[in-house]
Amino acid sequence: MTSVTIVGAGLAGCECAWQLAEQGIEVRLVEQRPVRTTPAHATDLLAELVCSNSLRASSVANAVGTLKQELLACHSLIMRMANEHRVPAGGAVAVDRDAFARSVTHAISTHPRIAVTREHCSTIPTDRPCVIATGPLTSDDLADDLAHHIGSSALRYYDAIAPIVSADSIDETVVFRQSRYDRSDECENVDAGADTGAYVNCPMDREQYEAFVAALLEADQLAPREFEETPCFEGCLPIEVMASRGAMTLAFGPMKPVGLIDPRTGRRPFAVVQLRAENASATAYNMVGFQTRLRRPEQDRVFRMIPGLSHTEFLRWGSMHRNTFVDAPRVLDASLQLRSLPGVHLAGQITGVEGYVESCACGLLCGRMLADQLLGREVRRPPPTTTLGGLLGHLARQDGPFQPSNITWANVPPLPGRWKKTERKAAMAKRALRDLEKMYMQPTGENEVS
Repeated sequence: MTSVTIVGAGLAGCECAWQLAEQGIEVRLVEQRPVRTTPAHATDLLAELVCSNSLRASSVANAVGTLKQELLACHSLIMRMANEHRVPAGGAVAVDRDAFARSVTHAISTHPRIAVTREHCSTIPTDRPCVIATGPLTSDDLADDLAHHIGSSALRYYDAIAPIVSADSIDETVVFRQSRYDRSDECENVDAGADTGAYVNCPMDREQYEAFVAALLEADQLAPREFEETPCFEGCLPIEVMASRGAMTLAFGPMKPVGLIDPRTGRRPFAVVQLRAENASATAYNMVGFQTRLRRPEQDRVFRMIPGLSHTEFLRWGSMHRNTFVDAPRVLDASLQLRSLPGVHLAGQITGVEGYVESCACGLLCGRMLADQLLGREVRRPPPTTTLGGLLGHLARQDGPFQPSNITWANVPPLPGRWKKTERKAAMAKRALRDLEKMYMQPTGENEVS
């Protein structure tokens, strides 16, 4: 039996390894930590979440919610573990990041057909087939080697992460706990007596909001020459970049107060900063949408202007990191294999998908298509009407400069006829799950291991 080498044990690499191993294929999974670490990682665990702990919306009315359901139908390890380690997040799926990563690490490390190797790969392995799933923090030397083989420089942009604060340092006399529109928490792993308000809300009146925006705009940013010349991903802009786009941008963006009523005033605040639990014990909270490239002293000064956070303890400061991806439509074939280097496949964010769930999905797709090839089967690809198919469509679409993208319903063919917005999304989700089962979730033969 041919074995597969996978470089990178993040969400995509772990999911790819699991899918291959579950079908009887031996896998060598190479992870550079702790031999070499990155500025964004804090542990040696596999599948460590380095940015937010949220996997975004759970409702199938959202494309990413449907993608989660499709992944579960495909026996995704990552999504199963995410559901097992959920923390309160209203209508979103958020996880206790340490418990989640520990569980994935255990599952991968104890699988009889997966061998985890801790070493740094400075070049693409000579083993074939192999999968590069090194994600947004691909090392310079490996990225340079990849760029050499595909004949062009890898495209790069910069991504930002948000600060995390200690729960016991939040001023509870100022904040209030509530999900938007009092949406009941859907997390099964939360104690029945837990507060149903999944978010801590820091309310601002107009004067406080305007002073905060002014301070953001005046604050000193970490902006080396390379940052200035490289665009940020539009879906994860630093908070100060959003503030520079207009006085009310934040109030209509991450600080929007819609669906929230401050119980102390009985009114909707002018703006809010929301905090979301980082772990099941809710001892730490993430500042939702507050990714930043401000220097640390400026974060300490400006973010303490937020009501309820004047004396908070910052457990993690916001920061920026490089993200590397390829021009997928030009360099990848339909099986996520490099056109210029047969036997080398890419998976996860390095392909140009954006987001945790999308990275997991890309790893699953890469693993399943590669397994089909190795086991002598016809390579199965999900129908374009599914969100999994929509991701593959995005990576193949040549309609302008290629940029990373989250999954959206725009990646899926529209329904015929006229529909109300909410009904249309629900119908597209129903069609996706039906077509996935009918056209993709077929038995794969005697080689598959349950």
